[in-house]
Amino acid sequence: MPDNDNGKMGQAHSIDAVAAAPAPAQATSLLIIEDDESISSAIREYFSRAGYTVSTASDGIAGIEVAVKDRPDVIVLDLMLPKMDGLAVCKELRMKNPQMPILMLTAKDDVVDKVLGLEMGADDYITKPFSLRELEARIKSVLRRAHAVAATDGQDEVPILRGNLRIDPIRREVMIGEKQVELTPKEFDLLRLFAANPGRVFPRKYLLEKIWDYSYEGYDRTIDSHINRLRAKIEENPDNPQLVLTVWGIGYKFTDAE
Repeated sequence: MPDNDNGKMGQAHSIDAVAAAPAPAQATSLLIIEDDESISSAIREYFSRAGYTVSTASDGIAGIEVAVKDRPDVIVLDLMLPKMDGLAVCKELRMKNPQMPILMLTAKDDVVDKVLGLEMGADDYITKPFSLRELEARIKSVLRRAHAVAATDGQDEVPILRGNLRIDPIRREVMIGEKQVELTPKEFDLLRLFAANPGRVFPRKYLLEKIWDYSYEGYDRTIDSHINRLRAKIEENPDNPQLVLTVWGIGYKFTDAE
C-alpha cells in the first residue's frame, strides 16, 4: 500500500501524494535503469508529470544501449541489476560518455556501496527508501553541477601549463607532451584544481566538498582512489609521484617545483 505520509520509495513503492514540481523550461531527458517495476513506474510517472522526457530500462545491458542511443541529460541507475550490475554499467557509461550525469540508487545504507559507486564515476547516490521529492532535488543538484561545468568551459580561460603538462579548461583536455590523457570528469576537476594552485595543500574534506559536493565523514577512500588513478595517468612513475604529492595526515598538493 502507498505510504502517502512520506512517499518513500523502496519501502512502499508509490508516488508522493503532492503533485510533481512544475515542468522545467526545456524538457530534461531522464533515463531510469531499474529492475523493480513498481519503483521504475512511480519514478517515471512522477517525472513525466513534472515535464521530463522519461525512458526506462530493466537491466544493465539494456540500460547501456538506451543511454548510448538516446544520450539522456541524466541517468538514475540502480545498483542491483540483472545481466550487468550498476557498478559495471556506471563504469561502462563513463567510458562512453564521461560528462553524462549519473545518480546511483542503492538498497543498502552501506558506506562501501556508496564509495564504490562514486569511485566508478557516479555523480551522486540516494539510498532506498527515499522520497520522490528528495530524488528530484538530487537530480536537480546533479544537473546544476553539470551545467556549471559546461558554463565554465565556455569561458575564455587560458590553458594551465606545468612542465610538459598542459590542461585546457575550455576543451577539458589534458596533454602530456604530444600525448592526450583521457580523464574522467572528477579526475579532470581534481587535476585542474591542483595545477591551478601549485604548492597549496588541499585537505581531503575540502576536496570532497569542492569536487563531490559532499560533507559526509568516512569517504577518504573516494579521494585516495581517484588520486591513485589520476597519478597512474599523469605520473611517469605513479609509485614515486612528482606532480600530485601527498601531504601526510592532511591531503594533497600539486608540486611547486620549477
